[in-house]
Amino acid sequence: MILHLNNNISLKTAIDISENIEGKLIFNDLNKIIITSSKVKKVSNEIKKYVSDEFILDSDIQLSSRNYIKETRKVKINNIEIGGDTRNTLMITGPCSIESRNQIKECAQLLKEIGLTTLRAGCFKPRTSPYSFQGLGLEGLKMLSDIRDEFGFNIISEVKDASHVHDVIKYTDIIQIGAKAMYDHGILRETGQQEKPVLLKRGFGSNLQEFVQAAEFILSEGNPNVILCERGIRTFETKTRFTLDLCGVSYLKEYTNLPIILDTSHAMGYSYGVPDLTRACVAMGIDGLLIESHPNPQEAKSDASQQLDFKEFKEMYESLLPICEAVNRKII
Repeated sequence: MILHLNNNISLKTAIDISENIEGKLIFNDLNKIIITSSKVKKVSNEIKKYVSDEFILDSDIQLSSRNYIKETRKVKINNIEIGGDTRNTLMITGPCSIESRNQIKECAQLLKEIGLTTLRAGCFKPRTSPYSFQGLGLEGLKMLSDIRDEFGFNIISEVKDASHVHDVIKYTDIIQIGAKAMYDHGILRETGQQEKPVLLKRGFGSNLQEFVQAAEFILSEGNPNVILCERGIRTFETKTRFTLDLCGVSYLKEYTNLPIILDTSHAMGYSYGVPDLTRACVAMGIDGLLIESHPNPQEAKSDASQQLDFKEFKEMYESLLPICEAVNRKII
């Protein structure tokens, strides 16, 4: 249950009500909202006199439910917006990992040439093997910050664990929570207690309910700027890295109010399949794409097989434009 409290009640009264019904209080200058478990279906008449509106939900997908907010939430990322009525499809691209200043500057030149706005690169890499490249860490974040200062791009990079979450918040414009960290409540709560946009990736073994409830942790801490990212789930298939769940994307579009971005690079795992998958995603009218590109993928220190070289990326990008026009979207 979600309760909107009367604007004129004091913060102390709101806190007392929240504690009385074991709810979670979100408040700012405009609103005081209490969220309880969806198992709660009614409150006492004594509490109702403080309530201006109430929403009874079927599950703990609550703040992200279209039964609560019908339209897709609009998320502002510095000078651009996605979601809402914008019809924008955000194209995020860059290498899996930042490897050097020269490498990331080459990637920035690609974005500048095409006219894109948002650069991705991993600095803290949650690798499956402890012997693989683990990223440049804080040094990489500072390089990305320098690129933002020079080119004006928005920067997105991943939080691996709670030990460096504040560094990622400080140096990036969008905080990415990767598939392996989707259940990390420390990261979810920390990123929920600030207002920068958070891109939450679906765990490859997680169902849709679990995925969206992870987003609820961020929303319930007070940060409304949450973006969902479908990046493929683990199935019985072994010929691709993962299986991109476009059926799940249809569900998320229908039942949640959060913008949706798709990562076709991690889903496919092989560069040859990324353009086709990306075209299919654009046709669904989604809010963004996360595509890995690299000056020389064969030399990449992580996920070499799935990254597009610049020629491949530009060819794919050009092929997306007529599809965007057909579904009334604009790539930014």
